[in-house]
Amino acid sequence: MVNVSETAASKINELLSEENKAGSGLRVFVQGGGCSGFQYGLMIEEAGGDADQVFESNGVKLYIDPVSISYLKGAEVDFVETVTGGGFTIKNPNATSTCGCGSSFNV
Repeated sequence: MVNVSETAASKINELLSEENKAGSGLRVFVQGGGCSGFQYGLMIEEAGGDADQVFESNGVKLYIDPVSISYLKGAEVDFVETVTGGGFTIKNPNATSTCGCGSSFNV
């Protein structure tokens, strides 16, 4: 299971509304790359694929492909505001190390 924090859910729903995509969800995926070996990806998803696992957390649908789910079990999508701006982050209990920018990880 992958969760979405209340803060992230609010921001996701705001973005979906701005894009006129109410009822859509968020695709969360892992791909090779980044300075630590793997990197996270997020994108608006209108309808998942047949093999996707679909979760709902805090009113947000999450679509995750079978390969990515093995790296994301127990993870949480969050949204953080800092003095330099805001953005989505993924808190992943499976990551053994992350890079300095937090967008890539290793297992």
